[in-house]
Amino acid sequence: MLKKFAGAETREFDVKAPLTLEEFKEVLKKEVPGLSAVLDGRSLLISVNQEFAGKGAVIKDGDEVALLPPFSGG
Repeated sequence: MLKKFAGAETREFDVKAPLTLEEFKEVLKKEVPGLSAVLDGRSLLISVNQEFAGKGAVIKDGDEVALLPPFSGG
């Protein structure tokens, strides 16, 4: 689903200075407008370097950020 909105499976961004997760989401909204509605939703999980990221997370150059759609399982 997210690949469809983004138009690609992966994308790379140059991060010149550390960004908070909220700042990074604003960059994504500008660069990938198709993700705007999803990024504003509550059910999207975001990981940074394969760790779930909270609102206080900081993203630096070289970090891997993943957008995870809602999922369930056990």
